[in-house]
Amino acid sequence: MQQTTPADRTADGKTEGEAGGEADGENVFGLITPEDWFRIPLLPEERREASVSALIKRQFAGVDDQPVLRRQAEEQLLGAAEAGVEQGGVVLYLSFLEAAGIPLSASLLISRIHQRFDGLDAVSALRGKGETTLVRLPAAGRAARRRRSERTREARRLGTEFDDTIVEYFVPVPDRDEVLMLTFSTPLEPIADSMVELFDAVAGTLRWQKKAQPSQPAQRTQPAQTTQEPRGQQG
Repeated sequence: MQQTTPADRTADGKTEGEAGGEADGENVFGLITPEDWFRIPLLPEERREASVSALIKRQFAGVDDQPVLRRQAEEQLLGAAEAGVEQGGVVLYLSFLEAAGIPLSASLLISRIHQRFDGLDAVSALRGKGETTLVRLPAAGRAARRRRSERTREARRLGTEFDDTIVEYFVPVPDRDEVLMLTFSTPLEPIADSMVELFDAVAGTLRWQKKAQPSQPAQRTQPAQTTQEPRGQQG
């Protein structure tokens, strides 16, 4: 597992606050994710494109004879990232974990919903749309959790026989009328329960902290009046 702090480093060598906020003292979040989860900041567009390019470069390192496949992979990733932005996403994680040579495909989209959160109201609103419960995350506090299955457009396009398993967490942002939404997804229905255990473990590491206040410039003061003693004289 790798720790993702509010100023984590992405593959393009840059850092940014995950929460996407700029106001001094604003709450930002951190997560601990598996080592092979790649983080793509979604905003601004330049950062998103730079991160996707860095990921493609890493995945195709040493492979120079697959330009069509490389271009298709980049277009697919950009499409996924842009879809995340349309859903209010600020950060997208993609899993490149493998077990016995089999890719453990998964994603995590983190979004901000600008409305007041009430746990009971959230559960009531989600009732009938999957298995929904109230939970308490170890560091982030109360949240609503929903698990559901969905036949996605991508699954239909690829002709796969399985539904995607989706786990969503709705977490109130401290001192703000805002909700942080974590949307985990995997197409691996045969091992969905094991993947959900991993998703729950990652969600359990969510924590909040205040952004550091910018250092204040030193105040200019008048130099103190001193009397210079003749050289060699003891004060």
